[in-house]
Amino acid sequence: MNSKVILILISLLFMGSGIFAQQQSSLIQITVKDSSDNTPLKDIVIKIDFKRANFSSSENGVHTFYLPQGEYGITISHLGYKTFRKRINVKSSTIEFSVSLINVAKELDEVIVNNQGGSGGNVSRQLLGVTPLSIKTIKKIPAMMGETDVLRGLQMLPGVTSVGEAANGVNIRGGTTDQNLILLDDTPIFNPTHLFGLFSIFPPDATAGLDLYKGGIPSRFGGRVSSVIDISLLNPSLDKFKATGGISLVANRLTIEQPIIKDKMAVLVSGRASYNDFFFKLGPPKLQNIRANFYDLVTKVFYRMNAKNTLTFSGYLSNDFFQTDLLGTISNVNATSTQYAYSTKNASVKWFHSFNSKLNIQTSAILTDYEPKTLLPELNSSNTVNIESGIVYKQLKSSLSYQPNDKHHFEGGISSILYSINPGKLNPGTSNSVNPITIPEERGLESSIFLEDEIALNRRVSLSLGLRYSHYMALGAATVRNYKPSLPLNDINVIDSTKYKSGEVFANYGGFEPRISFKYLLTDNSSVKVGYSLMRQYLQVVSNTTTPLPTSRWTMSNNYIKPQVSQLISAGYFKNSANNIYEFSLEGYYRSTENVLDFKPGADFVFQPFIETQTLQGKGKAYGLELMVSKKKGEITGWINYTYSRALNQINAGQGFGEQINSGNWYATNFDRPHSFNATVSISQGGHHEFGFTFVYNTGRPFTVPEGYVQYNEVKYPYYLERNNQRISDYHRLDFSWTIRNPSMTKKRWEGSWTFGIYNLYARQNAYSVYLKSEKTINAYQLTIFGSAIPSLTYNFKFM
Repeated sequence: MNSKVILILISLLFMGSGIFAQQQSSLIQITVKDSSDNTPLKDIVIKIDFKRANFSSSENGVHTFYLPQGEYGITISHLGYKTFRKRINVKSSTIEFSVSLINVAKELDEVIVNNQGGSGGNVSRQLLGVTPLSIKTIKKIPAMMGETDVLRGLQMLPGVTSVGEAANGVNIRGGTTDQNLILLDDTPIFNPTHLFGLFSIFPPDATAGLDLYKGGIPSRFGGRVSSVIDISLLNPSLDKFKATGGISLVANRLTIEQPIIKDKMAVLVSGRASYNDFFFKLGPPKLQNIRANFYDLVTKVFYRMNAKNTLTFSGYLSNDFFQTDLLGTISNVNATSTQYAYSTKNASVKWFHSFNSKLNIQTSAILTDYEPKTLLPELNSSNTVNIESGIVYKQLKSSLSYQPNDKHHFEGGISSILYSINPGKLNPGTSNSVNPITIPEERGLESSIFLEDEIALNRRVSLSLGLRYSHYMALGAATVRNYKPSLPLNDINVIDSTKYKSGEVFANYGGFEPRISFKYLLTDNSSVKVGYSLMRQYLQVVSNTTTPLPTSRWTMSNNYIKPQVSQLISAGYFKNSANNIYEFSLEGYYRSTENVLDFKPGADFVFQPFIETQTLQGKGKAYGLELMVSKKKGEITGWINYTYSRALNQINAGQGFGEQINSGNWYATNFDRPHSFNATVSISQGGHHEFGFTFVYNTGRPFTVPEGYVQYNEVKYPYYLERNNQRISDYHRLDFSWTIRNPSMTKKRWEGSWTFGIYNLYARQNAYSVYLKSEKTINAYQLTIFGSAIPSLTYNFKFM
């Protein structure tokens, strides 16, 4: 009897608890529809606090289930749609709300390719080897020390590498850093980095995006033989005030857009400054005297004069200062430190006139002034020895564009560029131990005319035909040596010299530069493209370092240094998924270059008035295969790519050790890295969190090791026979970033976010170079720029 009572009591207890739970539960009704057409969505997945929920569904998209009262995180997902996330507080007996899921196929592109060429631009774009990269995409890439970097973003693309973290530029499809034409709102940039390659000079908040041309280069571009990096600045807002900026441990930045005359005239001002080098004082003694800071300033004024005319002014100013205890090599200077100061001042004025909807003209005046300096403060003196150099670039150009219909676009134009180069000047100040030195100025005039015709022959076949003619004249005043024929160009073989007056022409070069691109549309989602380009370069850097320094010497073509001439053949296959979410591309290329410039064994460029005695010219070749897959839309976006490439030179200017490199055989360039793999992933968790990951792998670059050692007076000296005969260890790195936003701020005028990042997450000690040091014996040491994980924290904001 007692056992029956107990059994009844237990049953009533469980029944009572179930009744109590039912009384405390609330009815949840969620209506889920397509955001574009309000179609009810079935077969959805609902998760409550990451656990899948059971629910009933109706034909009109209403999904019903019960929840006990409390706070929950709800996730609603459906195949092909962006996931919806929300936190709800269940208090009342019934909760109803609607959810509109966004179809991923109809979402705006998140990565890489802008809407150039319309939907499926990867397939329909006429030129191959062209990558439009938006600043939005670049900002998703984890940044070193929290500084959004255009050049580091470029290095995540196939065919783009560098020699390491402290590289003063990028190498594109086997080209040197000076073979890239880098334009900031049409003004050329001769040094694209701050602090010897740690950061790029392009202010992220004032940059609209960039176009990378590494294959089919339009004929409107000239003067370089490898690639074009065309970076555009934002046009200021004509209707309302805007402000964006950020604060980090490295630099602080602020960008302001202010209408002056509403809908007609506005100005943009963007500034960035790094004055946080006081941290060096907190480090070990060997770092306490280092100083490193920079700033850059951008301004852009846009004026819409009327419906047919606009006027645009762009200005850019940057300055770097770096001080180290490592001393320079100028004889008789007893310096306490070496200071590097270099600046860029750019300006452009553009007038655009529209004759009608089909015909327009744009005329531009451009000025660039690049001034690197090396300063040597003397010991026990207030005097500073100053070493100066620089480039002044002046250009006038005009282009006419005619587009009679959607299938035909014609463009033509003319350009004239005046170069003035200061190769080097030593100003000793009040020092009595150093004599002043001035290397004569180099001047040259480059003129060109170009035509482009892009036409769709039918639905599947289209052509881009371009022709450029460039002509270069080396201008006096100049003194040109005459050397003994068929003998090395050196001081011993000088016969006499010829002097030319100011403005007198003493060397002429020029020729046609055809550019051809063919596209065949296989299906609506796939195409093949073939291209050919010939390019000429009259301006180049001479350097005997791994990567040219900001203070490296620039020189013009003359009687002995011929212009570089490059021919590029490329082909590719492109395919998009049916909804343009995924893109696939496979490109191959082969480039041959005449008159590549390299340095003689033991070359010394310091204050050398006759640079031809220190350089050699020969042939170069580069070839490669690039594979890339990208996901452009959805919560998870990004891309992976693999490149196999080679970059080789052959220098055989004559008989003898000093006239050949590696006995006249082909040898790997400093930036020859056969295997390259990059991966970038961005994970967006609603409007609150965004995670970014990048992984980079490159084959180690070549470097030179001695063949042996010679001992003299008990001192060992290395001797070298082959250049770039070994490779440093392979490079790989993983980066991470986490951006936190407050969703409640998205509809307010002020929006703020925090980004936490870790550069080199697993603290890989990647080798930058290997150097020899004479101690009791000669020992080899590996130089690493970043040998540990580097955390960063940045606060970004915008006000609209």
